[in-house]
This record gives sequence, structure tokens and C-alpha cells, in this order.
Amino acid sequence: MSDIVTNVKTAGVVGAGGAGFPTHVKLAAKADIYIVNAAECEPMLRTDQQLAARYPELLLQGLTQAMEATGAKEGIIALKAKYQAAIKALEPLLPPQIRIEILRDIYPAGDEVITIWLTTGRRVPPGGIPLHIGVVVNNVQTLINVAKAMQGEAVTTKTLTVTGAVKSPVTVTVPIGTAMAEVLALAGGATCAQPAYIDGGPMMGKVMTDLAGPVTKTTGGLIVLPADHLLIKSKQQSVKSVLQIAKTVCEQCCYCTELCPRHIIGHELPPHLIVRCVNYNAVGNPQILRSALTCSECGVCEAYSCPVGISPMRVNMALKAEFRAQNLRYQGQLGQADPMAEHRLIPSARLVSRLNLQPWYPPDAPLQPEVYQPQQVTIPLRQHIGAPSVPVVKEGDGVTTGQLIAELPAGALGAPVHASITGIVTQVSSQAITIRKGSGSA
Repeated sequence: MSDIVTNVKTAGVVGAGGAGFPTHVKLAAKADIYIVNAAECEPMLRTDQQLAARYPELLLQGLTQAMEATGAKEGIIALKAKYQAAIKALEPLLPPQIRIEILRDIYPAGDEVITIWLTTGRRVPPGGIPLHIGVVVNNVQTLINVAKAMQGEAVTTKTLTVTGAVKSPVTVTVPIGTAMAEVLALAGGATCAQPAYIDGGPMMGKVMTDLAGPVTKTTGGLIVLPADHLLIKSKQQSVKSVLQIAKTVCEQCCYCTELCPRHIIGHELPPHLIVRCVNYNAVGNPQILRSALTCSECGVCEAYSCPVGISPMRVNMALKAEFRAQNLRYQGQLGQADPMAEHRLIPSARLVSRLNLQPWYPPDAPLQPEVYQPQQVTIPLRQHIGAPSVPVVKEGDGVTTGQLIAELPAGALGAPVHASITGIVTQVSSQAITIRKGSGSA
């Protein structure tokens, strides 16, 4: 194992913008192209573009080190044209083997598969991963963490945007394990009487029932909206209700399929046919039903394309859970891309309008340079794909920022966990470790 892979594994680096796939596993593979996903797929979130503008040297260091580990000969930084501050910061520093690819302001530019297609022309096969076509993708924050890992720094903080119905939209950096309620307070609190909260972006984020939970390595952002906003209502709708509505009103207009980002680049995935099959007690081609496993859950079919308010995405999610429980997989071929594919991607401004987000879409959420210092953190043992980490500390132990507090089980997929503040361990459970700020002495 190379020093780069070892250092990244030791530092606990995982994908900061998605499910938290351990980065050292990606770096141990071989690839032709390494892509920095700086396109910030979701409207309202600003973290990646701001970090790229503030820390261009670290980003390029992390990308260069990742390219060295994987043997990639080309590095690509995917940025939307409107991210001028990031582009201007990076352009003077680019080495010959790294280039910037300018993307239009469309959704879902920033989705891993779509970003690969837009920047390289290569298409990830259905059910496949980028490595199958010689590509590795990470976002900005992940690669900055790679650079820090090479300097001996473990992953102890997370940068995220706090926006929407808040007093002062802001992008903050907080120790991992900080309560989401404290993060909201950094933006001045909610400005609506009955707020609801989304962890992540408006399209793919999840509604949080409360703010007691902690920030993790994969927290995407914090969006506050009124509880009666159409996005909140849609995300809280039960699967049973979704299926009942689909049976009642689906008119098979095919808009969900014609605008599905996976379908337009050649994946079989046809949401309208899946809905039809489900409406008729799964009578239809089993292969079509299993294509639901390739759904990226981008939300286009739910939030944008359907004229009668059906959520094919939620139907796909229910099918995915059922198929995975049965250990079933989709096996299909990559077809021809839609010749109109690039024109079927959605302008971000139009998406914001369709989602009725304009009243809560501030022009900026400035990045604060200082790291917030909470009095207590609760650090989950599982912040990544794979097995939870195993505690190596006990209640009463003193710890310092960056100290290992939970290690990766031998032979398991996952990542170690480190103390994000200096203090005393006050609780160790099977799910998390709580640390209260203090001297850190035993």
C-alpha cells in the first residue's frame, strides 16, 4: 500500500459529499482520469465552490496526490461557469496535467455519472461504477482532506452551508459531532414560525425530524424551509400514499422518462414503465422493474417532470429496498444516449422556480474562516459506507483534537474516527462517543 493510501486511511477520509465511501479504497485502484466534482449539484449549497476559491493550493495538492496514487494521467476540475471566484483562484496554479472543465448551470450537473459524461464523454454502465470506465471522482472537500492527511491531519471538521429561512445564510466549519441545533444558531436561527429542516440539498436531501443529531463527515448542508413548503410535504409523504396517487392519476405521459438523467445517457431506467408495472401488481418485464436499482434518486421525476404530482423516485426507492433485501441485482446493457440529452438537463434557475425556492434563495452564504468551538460533540461511529468503527477510548479518558478514538475493524470496509475537540470522554455507546470540552488530560 502506498504512503498516500496509508495516510488517507489513517486520517479517516471518506467521501464528503455522498454516502461516505472510504477514500483510501478509491486511491488504491487504478484509473486514467481523476475528476474533482466542484459543480455543486444541488441548488442553494455553496460549500465546494467556496472551498475551491479559498483553498486552491490544498485542492490541487490533494488532486495531484490522488492522481499519483491511482496512476491517473489527467485531472479534471468540473466547475460551473458562474463559479468565477473558484475559477480565478485555480487557473493560475494549474499544472499541465490538470484542466478546468466549465459546465453550464444545469441540474444534475454534479451528479457523479452526469459529471463524468459532461467532462469526458465516457458513460458509466448501468449498475456500474466510475472505475469500470477508468475514472475516479471526489468532491472538493474530500480532496482537501486528502491533502491534509498527507500533512498528518485527521478528518475532524466539516464545512457546510446553512441557508433558506434563516436570519443570516452562511457557510461554516464545525467540529464533527457538533449538534445541528448549534449549526442553525450560527446562521441566526430560523425566520419562519414552523420551520422544517433538510440535511443536504433541496432535491436529494432528507428531512430531519429534529436538530438533536450531530454533524458527520457526510453532512451535506442544512436548509430551513416552512413546514408547509411543497418540498417538505413531498419528502414526508408515505410510500403507501405515493403508490395510491400513482394508481389514481398516472397518465403515462413519459415526461419522467424523457427527463431522467440516467435514461437520457443510455441507461434502461424508464420511470413511467416502472410505475405502470407497479400499478398493475408488478405485471410486466422483471428486467424493467429491476432497472429501478440504477436510479440515482436525483428527484427530477418527482420535483420537476411529473405534471400530476407522482413520485416515481419514491417508487424506485421502495423497489430498491425490496430487491436489495432479496440480494437481487440489475444486469443490463448501456444503450445509445438520447441525441437531445444535453438539452434535457434542467436549468438551475428553472428548477429553483419550479420548487418555489426564490423567497429562501439568498444571493450569498459567505464562508466563515474560523472554526466554531462547541462545548460538546457526539461523534457517530459509523459515518461511512461499511462497518462502524470500534471505540479505543473509555469514559473518563482525556483526548486531544485529532486523536484516534475508534478504529476500523480488521479486514472491514470503513474508516477510523478521531476526536474533533480536546476534552474528556463522557459517554461511549455502540453508536457514538461523546466528548465534553476540557483540558484533555487523563
